[in-house]
Amino acid sequence: MDTQKSMAIVIPALNEEESLRTLLPELQGQQVIVIDNGSSDATTDVARAAGALVVEEPQRGYGRACWRGFQTAVEQGAEIIVFMDGDGSDNPADLPQMLAPILAGRAELAVGSRVGKHAEQGAVPPQARLGNWLVSHLLNMMYRAHLHDIGSFRVIRADTLARLEMQEMTFGWPVEMLLKAARAGYRIEEVDLHYRRRTAGRSKVAGTLRGSLKAAYSMLSTTLRYASERRNYA
Repeated sequence: MDTQKSMAIVIPALNEEESLRTLLPELQGQQVIVIDNGSSDATTDVARAAGALVVEEPQRGYGRACWRGFQTAVEQGAEIIVFMDGDGSDNPADLPQMLAPILAGRAELAVGSRVGKHAEQGAVPPQARLGNWLVSHLLNMMYRAHLHDIGSFRVIRADTLARLEMQEMTFGWPVEMLLKAARAGYRIEEVDLHYRRRTAGRSKVAGTLRGSLKAAYSMLSTTLRYASERRNYA
């Protein structure tokens, strides 16, 4: 398989003009799809100038942007989908390690951990660490998984993601993907990332109390909803 041709990197972005100026050159030579989720800055222009395919998704929602990116990647012929954040925190140097479990057939889903020994100190704020620890702990108890983080950097085959029938269009998207993959019995491999501080601007999630609470609510409510469904069908 020619990985470069069969792989697409999907980057949801909302006002990430400055971060993309640094990130996209690091992904030169890859098929990159930037989903502009209603930016008011020059995110679209910067992405196009760097050679990325830009798709506009004006209806806000992290999951909605990811889903649009997935649909576009499939239309472009991608067999492997890579999701990365547009703030520059996900390090493209980790891409080979993220792809390895999928290409080797060891896992159906590779998920990056931002809290391992390789991560830059302080890159994940305390409130984000706490929320992600809680959700990953619940998921581990529910499905005997072995996760330490609910990171956004992940790799999955397009046909596998299609079978998950994703519905969550908010910040609960990453949790839903993990829950459905675990429930289906798919192998999930966690990869320690060289996670770094965002290159510019302030996080819409961890950068404000409102953003942190909103993301935490979406992630936790998604987890508890699936836990309830699991009890009902047990």
